Amino acid sequence: MSDSAATQKAEQAERNDIHQGQQVQPCTAGELLAALQAGYALLESQVPVVNSLNVFPVPDGDTGTNMSLTMKAALDEAKGRDFGSASELARVIAHGALMGARGNSGVILSQLLRGFARGLDDMDDFHVQDLVRALLEAATTAYKGVMKPVEGTILTVAREAAQAANSAFEGGSGIKECLGAAFDESQRSLARTPNLLPVLAEAGVVDAGGKGFTIILEGIVRYLNGQKMQLVEQLDISTEYAHVVSGDYNYDTQFILQGPDLDVDAIRAQVAAFGDSVMVVGDQTAVKVHVHSDDPGQVLSYGISQGRISAVIIENMQQQFEEFQQASQAPEIVRPVPAPDSIMGEVGIVAVASGAGMQRVFKSLGVGAVVPGGQTMNPSTQDIIQSVDSLKQEDVVILPNNSNIILTAEQAKTISHRNVAVLPTRTIPQGIAALLAFNYQAGLEENIAAMLEAINHVQTVEITRAVRSVQVNGLKVSEGQVIGLLNDELLAAAEGISETVMDIFEHLDAQDYEIVTMYYGEDTPEEDAQQLADMIRQRYSQLDVEVLDGGQAHYYYIISVE
Repeated sequence: MSDSAATQKAEQAERNDIHQGQQVQPCTAGELLAALQAGYALLESQVPVVNSLNVFPVPDGDTGTNMSLTMKAALDEAKGRDFGSASELARVIAHGALMGARGNSGVILSQLLRGFARGLDDMDDFHVQDLVRALLEAATTAYKGVMKPVEGTILTVAREAAQAANSAFEGGSGIKECLGAAFDESQRSLARTPNLLPVLAEAGVVDAGGKGFTIILEGIVRYLNGQKMQLVEQLDISTEYAHVVSGDYNYDTQFILQGPDLDVDAIRAQVAAFGDSVMVVGDQTAVKVHVHSDDPGQVLSYGISQGRISAVIIENMQQQFEEFQQASQAPEIVRPVPAPDSIMGEVGIVAVASGAGMQRVFKSLGVGAVVPGGQTMNPSTQDIIQSVDSLKQEDVVILPNNSNIILTAEQAKTISHRNVAVLPTRTIPQGIAALLAFNYQAGLEENIAAMLEAINHVQTVEITRAVRSVQVNGLKVSEGQVIGLLNDELLAAAEGISETVMDIFEHLDAQDYEIVTMYYGEDTPEEDAQQLADMIRQRYSQLDVEVLDGGQAHYYYIISVE
């Protein structure tokens, strides 16, 4: 829409938006802050509901917690400050969300707030056309911030809500009506998510991140209308989603681009044409660029054409992988002895782990900084950055060890001034396998190749208890049953722990493996773990079974099979 057309639409909206004979005034920074606080308050009140919305009936659903803590961090950034403009407030809110983002849903929420702030650039107050532009920009920015956007998630709900607001604006509606249309459509969009993701349909659920987003919108609309709104009845269950870090290109290229008047959006669009796994963040004076492509020279030439480049990193991922495969001939799995800090090498490691026992394990394997968190509490972007900055090394590897932390780690990577590589470890056993392949005398590139290879050869078994009845993957689960997951896939349900473990071992063909490491949780007695280990040894005599105290919450066992 042209500027003149937008102006005409705004004038029409203002003519139509009359209440009791008074023309509605533009929104100020104070009103925007109050509206966001209302959205957060309603979300906070419904955190337990959102946390229970998960495809898998595991007891550690945390989507609501992640979104609430991300909103809290955003609003805390604005505490005790006076704002002369809506754009200034929006920028501060977006920065707080960026640093406080937790989990996939929190990271995407931070990107929505970042795009919203961009849509309000240079606005002291804002009118309906500015609001609609900001909502559309919020959805666009969130899609750009995810490497492989998945429909049927919070992304879809946010996009369709923004489009509904835009349609209402084009029909002459004002701010209240446009936000009301966005909220109404967000609920309809949420109800449609099972049609877009088959796993949701099978479980009879909707998306948890999308649910959280609708709650925030409802709180905002309630504030604007000064009244409570009737919620559309929805199922009390939903899902969180995973974004896989992967691609078909051979080179990982990174650099800092500096210049007097950089166009971040234009740079991102051009870099995206070169490959995938694109992350371009910054402002008019400095931009950090990351992309996987087949021609790093082309990427660098483009960067030079836009300004000055520095901190250049080029990693030949495919060559490293192939060289490692050729050099590896069934090496023995030996636990490394961590060297003293003075000779730890040039590459530092940050790992995320939950439970005192697990944290001790990672420290014993040479991790420089352990970020508390994991299945029950995802760390924030700032938590990870602080751990990275605490290390002496300039080259740092991050082990998220959870599929819901990978996106946060990637966000931390784009902000950090260190040379950071995120190894997409989705489980604790993958993280430990990666550490076993780490070479203190090698550089970042060589270690990444070796660690990537190692995580492909470990199977992860997780044993917990179902918090509700559900059907997933054709498996009927009753509330209270013990359930078993193999590599994040729910495959077994039974009344007893040992029965469930043995069922999972049959699924993975345990007779084809050699080493089992069992990490028992905080609620599991050591003698029970030893008895289960003996049972495994009796059934699979070739397996070397080790029992360690993991101390993790909610999960009776996390088991590594190699």
